[in-house]
Amino acid sequence: MPQYLLQGSYTSDAWAAQVKDPKNRLDAVRPAFEALGGTIDHSWLCFGEFDLAVVASFPDNVSAAAISIAVAAGGAINLKTTPLPSIEDGVEATKRAGQVGYRPPGMGF
Repeated sequence: MPQYLLQGSYTSDAWAAQVKDPKNRLDAVRPAFEALGGTIDHSWLCFGEFDLAVVASFPDNVSAAAISIAVAAGGAINLKTTPLPSIEDGVEATKRAGQVGYRPPGMGF
């Protein structure tokens, strides 16, 4: 199943709610992931640009986009979602790239 990196930054209101009543928010969002056929595979608290990182699996890009939209629409987290193709898929993409004949502008068109 395809995997995705979700990186989130809590709003100040979301942090204030967590400070007032600390909870593992993954327990709260896990059912939404599962409703889309997804799983939360790994998660971490982060320091810096993002407050959390989650690696999740979804059956397809539409399901991954749906969770991203749903979470972002909630307004508590600014979310960035990145597809994580396998190394094998990257090798296949590289092979295909070498076969398409693309040339940058000014390079022999």
